[in-house]
Amino acid sequence: MYKTIFIEKGQGGWGTGFSLTPTAEKHKILSVTGGGIHPVAQKIAELSGGEAVDGFKNAIPENEILCAIIDCGGTARIGVYPMKKIPTIDVIPSAPTGPLAKHITEDIFVSGVKPQNILLSEGNNEQSTTSAQDEQQQTQTGKDPLLDREKFKEKYAQIKQEHHQNQKEGLLIKLSRGIGKAMGIFYQAGRDSTEMLIKNIIPFMAFISMLIGIINYTGIGHIIATTLSPLAGSIWGMMVIAFICSLPFLSPILGPGAVIAQVIGVLIGSQIAIGAIPVAYALPALFAINAQAGCDFIPVGLSLGEAEPKTVQFGVPAVLYSRMLTGILAVVVAWVMSFGMY
Repeated sequence: MYKTIFIEKGQGGWGTGFSLTPTAEKHKILSVTGGGIHPVAQKIAELSGGEAVDGFKNAIPENEILCAIIDCGGTARIGVYPMKKIPTIDVIPSAPTGPLAKHITEDIFVSGVKPQNILLSEGNNEQSTTSAQDEQQQTQTGKDPLLDREKFKEKYAQIKQEHHQNQKEGLLIKLSRGIGKAMGIFYQAGRDSTEMLIKNIIPFMAFISMLIGIINYTGIGHIIATTLSPLAGSIWGMMVIAFICSLPFLSPILGPGAVIAQVIGVLIGSQIAIGAIPVAYALPALFAINAQAGCDFIPVGLSLGEAEPKTVQFGVPAVLYSRMLTGILAVVVAWVMSFGMY
């Protein structure tokens, strides 16, 4: 008796999940994971009543495939089955990518799936009761297939042969599956790193380069350095810098990208290099120009921590005001710890 199951995304996976119900025509769970039946495919077959088949050994017509189990980290194979509108379950936590990414949608694709992510949908109790009644009627009418000894012996011999074959191929399948999983993880990590480099790091480097170029060309850098030199040349001046950077109405604005901290840090560093500012003030200067660090992230952090709305309402100003005290205190502590360091 076929049952409806729900496949949810695994840890770090992509998609919202979807339901599957086998039919007499579509009941094959195609496992395309480097040979053998993947545990996810086996779990789907056990819960739904479908049949798990090895995609590397059997050619299954598309109209008989209920879903496909893959272990692709994001190459062309990830989109082959979604392109054919076949529900696809990726055991690797990958996202839509590759030349066929446009065919990968949430209604037919989910990734990062483990056996524990396969669940029976509600409403299967009635079906189970009907199935039990059917079995009882078969027993009463004498049509129970287990009573047929010839078929039972044939089935037993087939199961025994398959078990023996699986034992031989078990080590090779585990090895190939492990290599494929490792390669998928490395590929995904490389893609994520490249995407972050292109979208975040390179544009920010270009922005900083432009900003420094403008500052140097217009002479603003000399003005800022001249203005900051008296403040950066003493512990009291460092405390004033920390106080200004940590003002609640300024710190969330100065925080994003750490632009101000980087520019002032370069200027103070150059002043230390030429001897205008004592090298002993390098450590307290680091804490002084970073007093605003993270202030723009406080509401996001509280939200990620699932804080209540009222907690966010009072927590954000509380943290911002506390940074005014801790920022100055950090400069003092850094100044004390720098004694004898240089």
